[in-house]
Amino acid sequence: MTRRPSPALILWLLFIVLSITWGSSYFFIKVGVEEGLQPFTLIAWRLGIAIAALLALVALTRSRLPRDPATLARLAFLGVINVAIPFALITWAEQFIGSALASILQGLVPLFAIVFAGLVLHDEPITVNRVVGLVVGFAGAVILLGRHLAPTAGSDPAMELVGELAVVASCVSYAASGVFIRRHFGGRLLVRDPRTGPRALRPVEIALPQNAAAFVLTAIAALALERSPGGGIPVPPTGIAWLSVAWLGVLGSAVAYLMYFRILNAWGVTRTSLVTYVMPIVGIVLGVLVLRETIDAQVIVGTALVIGGIGLVNSQFGQRRLFGRSAAVASD
Repeated sequence: MTRRPSPALILWLLFIVLSITWGSSYFFIKVGVEEGLQPFTLIAWRLGIAIAALLALVALTRSRLPRDPATLARLAFLGVINVAIPFALITWAEQFIGSALASILQGLVPLFAIVFAGLVLHDEPITVNRVVGLVVGFAGAVILLGRHLAPTAGSDPAMELVGELAVVASCVSYAASGVFIRRHFGGRLLVRDPRTGPRALRPVEIALPQNAAAFVLTAIAALALERSPGGGIPVPPTGIAWLSVAWLGVLGSAVAYLMYFRILNAWGVTRTSLVTYVMPIVGIVLGVLVLRETIDAQVIVGTALVIGGIGLVNSQFGQRRLFGRSAAVASD
């Protein structure tokens, strides 16, 4: 008799697949903008495809979308800070920087989350190892940002720097959304159901309202700023552009958020943020092998410091509390 995989193993497998899926998203964003898609147009198509996939899944699973106005309002706000804003910043930035560097800079998300959690939640304290990790991680970010302060052939160094800062700003938005989830959903996404009482929302019940809110905003922006000559949102101009938005919509948004929220409900915000540790590796490999992006010594040193800083933040050493009530206890 074949033994079924344990729930813990399934979660780790989902974690690995999610890391690869989101790590590859930076590559497909870069491909999309290089094929002529403007930022809001790319995002609108991406989210539109994601919503179609999620609606089909809702019908197949007979899921019950939340109807409570307060829950819907929170999910809509989450769609703004967890989807619309970071997607816009990252996609716009990749017009000027490589996908590998964009994925590297995303490793800063847990570092911002630590600061926000310590200041807002108070039960996830700022400790010595976390402060040291922040310093090391930000040193790496400064090295990565500084590599474009000097002019480079065939590029605009000022716009490259602004693009890098835009990705850093997206990290702030992602970190804020994680703390928002913890604060307003208690670390697990729950809803009051009039028939069954409080219950955990299914991943698709979270992902669909969130993506729908983000789609409305980005579609309006695309129509206002990037309208096609014939009116409406421009259509992807090439088969490769269609492949990019299809990949980003079905896998990078619909499937990825289903995996993300399932892991989030089981692990909580802090452990789930570990996904950003693996994403840079995927982004670097794809950027270098497929797009022929260059990785120099400065990028290697900066990346090592970012990853090292994140490792220090999550180490078991130097956990003397500096701010906050008590240290969070990790559980498997």
